[in-house]
Amino acid sequence: MDNREQRAIVPHMKNDSDILIVGGGLNGPVLALALARSGFTVTVIDALPRDTRADPDFDGRAYALALASRRMLTALGLWDDLALYAQPMLEIKVTDGRAGEGPSPWMLHFDHAEIEEGPMGHMVEDRHLRLALLGAMDATDGITHLAGEEVVAQSTDARGVQVTLRSGRVLTGSLLVGADGRSSGTAARAGIGRMGWGYDQTAIVCAVSHEKPHGGIAHQFFMPSGPLAILPLTENRSAIVWSEEKDRAAEIMEFDDAGFLDALRPAFGSFLGQITLTGRRYTYPLGLTLADSFVGQRVVLVGDAAHGVHPIAGQGLNAGLRDVAALADVLAAARKRGEDPGGAAALGRYQQWRRFDTASLALATDVFNRVFSNDNPVLRGLRDFGMGAVNAMPAVRRKFIREAAGLTGDLPSLMKG
Repeated sequence: MDNREQRAIVPHMKNDSDILIVGGGLNGPVLALALARSGFTVTVIDALPRDTRADPDFDGRAYALALASRRMLTALGLWDDLALYAQPMLEIKVTDGRAGEGPSPWMLHFDHAEIEEGPMGHMVEDRHLRLALLGAMDATDGITHLAGEEVVAQSTDARGVQVTLRSGRVLTGSLLVGADGRSSGTAARAGIGRMGWGYDQTAIVCAVSHEKPHGGIAHQFFMPSGPLAILPLTENRSAIVWSEEKDRAAEIMEFDDAGFLDALRPAFGSFLGQITLTGRRYTYPLGLTLADSFVGQRVVLVGDAAHGVHPIAGQGLNAGLRDVAALADVLAAARKRGEDPGGAAALGRYQQWRRFDTASLALATDVFNRVFSNDNPVLRGLRDFGMGAVNAMPAVRRKFIREAAGLTGDLPSLMKG
């Protein structure tokens, strides 16, 4: 039997699941939980073994979850357990300067007390999110989690989708979701290209313990080589996202822990006392990437598979979760209307909803990084003046706070609270 004959038979057989999701990191499992609430059956195909996902040790990775994202996790029944490990972000301080010289006196200061909804966001470690999602998937009817399985082929037609796993297993469904990152195999196999560029910068990610309490304050310090984010975690620890020039970052990563901390301290400063490294260090290249389309024939992309932005605003995961919430809304509405959830009409509504929003975010982070990651004296003066001006206007400042909290724009139902 050739592939055409096999695909012709598949639509007349019962699908393994309504929806197949490729990617078992964060966006994929959250989408599975959201879709299961609407009665869809879902299979999550995860290339990593379950033991790797379930590792309870702290590895230094953490995420800034905006208020809207927290609302979504609450609606999905995840937040009660996560709240035990979550650190509220009560303030954000944005400054400009050079390592070893301290920040400029001009700054932006965002305080959660200026909005009525509560903290702008929470910091949550990767390990706690992973474990919560695994437990929730296990406990939810209609979700099948295939760990340690990799998709090697996919095909679609007007009636359905079929994927082949490296193990030889073949799965069928009505819709294929790519939640498999910036190098999405799902997008590539669907013939969806990407545009974008690199920044000649590398992000160094880790966590530190410190002597003094952070007070729930997140810091963003802009330097000529790139920004340093110091983000509060529980237990007198902070997550670090340090953007450096590519060659300098590679040099820093060759240092032992003591040498690494010596390189970090001039930028970090002494305001939290002595610091020590906790967990591991990671790096990833920084750039902007945007899929040419978020949809194909019975294929849809979410998260980094659709768009990758600079971490300058900490919105990467939040943008992905908004994709997930929007797609869940679109597919549930299509099902209620009797439409084919994997059809072009439903997927077109998702693309219309999310494409402009994510392109705008990509452009904003790109411009922001280019304006701040340089030592041009004219630009330094303009950006310091701009930060000071915004800080002096409460109405504008509140607008920025609501943007950081994910409360602006057309919110999906899961994010409305």
